[in-house]
Amino acid sequence: MKTLFLNCSLIIILLVSCSSPIESYSPEQSKILGIPIRIGSLEVAQNDFSGDLKWYDAVKACADLGYGWRLPTKDELNLLYKNKDKIGDVGFIGHWSSTEYDNVYAWGQNIVNGFQFTDAKDNYYYIRAVRTIN
Repeated sequence: MKTLFLNCSLIIILLVSCSSPIESYSPEQSKILGIPIRIGSLEVAQNDFSGDLKWYDAVKACADLGYGWRLPTKDELNLLYKNKDKIGDVGFIGHWSSTEYDNVYAWGQNIVNGFQFTDAKDNYYYIRAVRTIN
């Protein structure tokens, strides 16, 4: 009987420790994420952040959302462009990607016409957070 109790206790502990975290967002985070849009295995925040940011700040702002949110790669940003009708109002033209060109430059994309470009990380562009889902 004691062994059965211990085994049940261990199973409960394992189930609780392996469960997904409950996602809890601040009002500002909820405003950005809205109702995320799924494109394949990518989940896209419904809205851009409220202002434009330098590249390093953009990377940090997306990571600060937690739960796997991040700045999209160059290819993922292009996927957002190709699915802009599904995503809805993109709002702003130039967006940062997480893909670095070198120590000074990173890739960005014009979400209206699809033009990909490199620019200095100290310049300001808009950001749309993404995360990979299963």
